[in-house]
Amino acid sequence: MPLALWALTLSAFAIGTTEFVIVGLIPTIAASLDVSVPSAGLLVSLYALGVAIGAPVLTALTGRVPRKQLLLGLMVLFTIGNLVAWMAPNYASLMAARVLTGLAHGVFFSIGSTIATSLVPKEKAASAIALMFTGLTVALVTGVPLGTFIGQHFGWQATFLAVSLLGVVAAVGSAILVPSNIAGSAPSSLLTQLAVLKKPRLLLVYAMTTLGYGGTFIAFTYLAPILQEVSGFPASTVSLVMLVYGVSVAAGNIWGGKLADRHGPVRALQIVFALLAVVLLVLTFTAPSKPLVLLTVLAWGAVAFGNVPGLQVYVVQRAERDAPQAVDVASGLNIAAFNVGIALGAWGGGLIVAKLGLIATPWIGALVVVGALLLTTLAGWLDRREGVPAKAAVRSAVVTH
Repeated sequence: MPLALWALTLSAFAIGTTEFVIVGLIPTIAASLDVSVPSAGLLVSLYALGVAIGAPVLTALTGRVPRKQLLLGLMVLFTIGNLVAWMAPNYASLMAARVLTGLAHGVFFSIGSTIATSLVPKEKAASAIALMFTGLTVALVTGVPLGTFIGQHFGWQATFLAVSLLGVVAAVGSAILVPSNIAGSAPSSLLTQLAVLKKPRLLLVYAMTTLGYGGTFIAFTYLAPILQEVSGFPASTVSLVMLVYGVSVAAGNIWGGKLADRHGPVRALQIVFALLAVVLLVLTFTAPSKPLVLLTVLAWGAVAFGNVPGLQVYVVQRAERDAPQAVDVASGLNIAAFNVGIALGAWGGGLIVAKLGLIATPWIGALVVVGALLLTTLAGWLDRREGVPAKAAVRSAVVTH
């Protein structure tokens, strides 16, 4: 694989770290800025909204910008956003920084696949995309625990400074290694993207994505406070628990992909959503016990993001039937739906914490995931009525969020 691809992977690692590290830092930020834990949780929602808006809107607006120039501009924007977070004197400026970095995230992953595949022969395109998105997985396994550790020992501002330095290295690497003559795909207008939203079956998939991911983030956003205030873990060990969670997520993504290959996306999603609902419900009862909550978090990680491969494959499968002229747009809008779920889940979780307490977030999250399970079952029934095979072949879909 060319060195330029490793520069993209480093960029994905930096972006993945800044997206999720906030979860481990919520208690620290809340105490430092003198805001409530639910208010600190809104920092997750605002970032996700930046991604959801940035992916379709800014990708359409920047469709004619040369790819390398756009890539470098995004990494500069990402770095500036993290520097603003590092210097943020108050909650409002930190919120603005999160939105700024979220905008960069959305466009980066929209154009990243095009750039990655342009760097290698056609027969290696899938491997190139997989390598770039490995940066996200590695971020969950190493970047988030390390960022949480830095924030707890040197202040949360130090975490954002470290991530901004990663952004500088990635930008310099891309400037040196990524060629200038990268061909961009035909830009999709906002009208084209809005036309996809008129397809009822695609809207059903987006609802499945939003509820399935949102249910997880009702509780995941407040995992660190739960571990500290309910389970009794000292703040210094939260990063280790996040490491356990990240390793489990990496395994769960692989397992979820194989499950979708073996049984088809709908059946795989039914299995994953059912297991996720059960694990979230169990967390309600195991949270007060340190050994039991560790086992539950390990199981949670294995199913939390195992729905991503199935959802991305399924949206492409449906788009090829319902909107064959806009398959890439439909897939990109599903990525926006993931982030709408994150935003709503983190926001709803904050309301639940304020009204009912931390321990209510897992079981309410489980109920939301059950909603995703019911919608998935409905989608499967509609497919059978249309005569759609459970394991219909689809073209390659980028599996990310």
